[in-house]
Amino acid sequence: MSENRSWTKAIFVGIWNTLNFSRRLIFNVLFFGILIALIIAASSGDSDKLTVSSNSALVLNLKGNLVIEKTYVDPAEEFFQEALGEQPENPEILVRELVKSIENAAQDSRIEAIILSLDGFSGGGLDKLERVSQALTVFKEAGKPIYAIGDYYDRNQYYLASHADNIYLHPMGSMLIEGYARYGTYFADGLEKLKATTHVFKVGKFKSAVEPFIRNDMSEEAKVANIAWLSELWLQYKEDIAGARPFDDGNFDETFDSFLSKFEAVDGDFAQYALQNGWVDGLRTRHEFRSEMTALLGEGKDDKPYNSITFDNYSTIINPPLPTVTSDNDKVAVVVARGTILDGNHKAGTIGGDSTAKLLRQAREDDSVKAVVLQVDSGGGSAFASEVIRNEVQLLKDAGKPVVASMASVAASGGYWISASADHIIAEPSTITGSIGIFGMFATFENTFDYLGINSDGVATTELDGIAIDRPLDPGYASLIQMNIERGYDRFISLVADERGMTKEQVNEVAQGRVWIGTQALELGLVDELGDVELAINKAAELAQMEDFETTYITPKLSPQELFWQNFFQNAQLAVSGMNISFPEHPILKMAQEVEEDLEVFTKLNDPMSSYVMCLECQVY
Repeated sequence: MSENRSWTKAIFVGIWNTLNFSRRLIFNVLFFGILIALIIAASSGDSDKLTVSSNSALVLNLKGNLVIEKTYVDPAEEFFQEALGEQPENPEILVRELVKSIENAAQDSRIEAIILSLDGFSGGGLDKLERVSQALTVFKEAGKPIYAIGDYYDRNQYYLASHADNIYLHPMGSMLIEGYARYGTYFADGLEKLKATTHVFKVGKFKSAVEPFIRNDMSEEAKVANIAWLSELWLQYKEDIAGARPFDDGNFDETFDSFLSKFEAVDGDFAQYALQNGWVDGLRTRHEFRSEMTALLGEGKDDKPYNSITFDNYSTIINPPLPTVTSDNDKVAVVVARGTILDGNHKAGTIGGDSTAKLLRQAREDDSVKAVVLQVDSGGGSAFASEVIRNEVQLLKDAGKPVVASMASVAASGGYWISASADHIIAEPSTITGSIGIFGMFATFENTFDYLGINSDGVATTELDGIAIDRPLDPGYASLIQMNIERGYDRFISLVADERGMTKEQVNEVAQGRVWIGTQALELGLVDELGDVELAINKAAELAQMEDFETTYITPKLSPQELFWQNFFQNAQLAVSGMNISFPEHPILKMAQEVEEDLEVFTKLNDPMSSYVMCLECQVY
């Protein structure tokens, strides 16, 4: 028997050693492969250096969403995606990098035109689209033309395209400008079939974040609130487009009857419909567009029909990977808070209570930082984490450093909580804000377990024996949680009242979890001014009585190991390139992904008291 055990152990040890050797071998092969690529790249001298040719077009071939902060991606994963020609699952475009590239191109004598290639562009909040459109206007004012070319245009793509001098559509292409909508997925019947018991605790008749789990449809209160701010957002969109194109309101808000009448008049041709109604200036095949650009810019080099450079390459040229040089000059520090607010430490793309507080603390402890801008793009999350962040905002103020909150696309619920104590709050006209309310929610499955024949039993020394998914929620615990939620709501409206110079009754009138748009929030006294992050930076400098200052973004400090691997893989990306391959997304898969994302939000929530200041209804489609 002993011999059999030894023999069996030897087999498993042998298998493990083989796997371990293989793992190390594969890693070493990849490591030395990357190293060789870097050596080859370095030895090639300047022959492969990125350059901008004269008479070039800057091709803004945008892929993904506009964001104020990119989600953290492991450098190794990013490198292998690039090397293998794979697209990121959710590509992102840093809006300030895009704006900088466009404004730089306006002054670059080598750049003669911009080409907007938007088929892969997913959009962003209206505030971010407006910032890019302002940069495009600066480019046009420099006397340089902008061309938009597409196989189709959706609402977000067309917003940028409308600021081009010439908008072209493929003759077989299509476009349809839909309004804004807010639809949710509702699980009440599904949870009932699973025999789950959903426990909801909330304050605020408009706090509809929990509705998907207790209803099969949107409540009337939520519909009233949502259509109010969606209509204001749609009005802003229409006015912006009408200001860029020779439009009247007849081109918007079409009923199906009027649309079908126009569509029938062009024999069901989407491209002709777009042309006849002034949405586009012309129809161009790829060959026709290339010929037009060749005539404008001349013959290109390296098999290019005309001289051009992509956005990514141009951004690399004007933003070389140089080491950060610190100075002792007076600074306005910008701390970005983007994503769901969670307890603890989290990477960029999510707001960690502790990690974001640490960034604010860095700004407080840096003597060269005289003022701070907290740039918020969040629908909230953990009430506890929100308060941890707000505490650091208060400490900055106590240290004599003014804080200005700059609200981007969304600064609602917890996003408003962390902004409330700022000395000055600036929102975009299109910012989705408010949602001042609080809720708690979790499910127990005692009925599910009973149905499956699984039972729970035991003893405890007190009645306070905890909450478990396999036992009913004790009424005492339900009362305890509801009182905590009500206390949280009172704390929220008291905070807003103290910071905004309002009474609790006044705050309660505009709170109740209701969502407002930036222009409405200004009228209600929830924000001080409308404008973008640049206005916020200048306001922070004004409050700190600075005339000459630098702007710096506070980012997490990397460990020596993290810094080594980040630099290693960034350099490797410059040495290795591949084809970009993308596959069309099936509508069923897209719908499944949306449902998964809705549920994933709740699976990540980790407030220690299950108290959440969160606005799920702030997402628009």
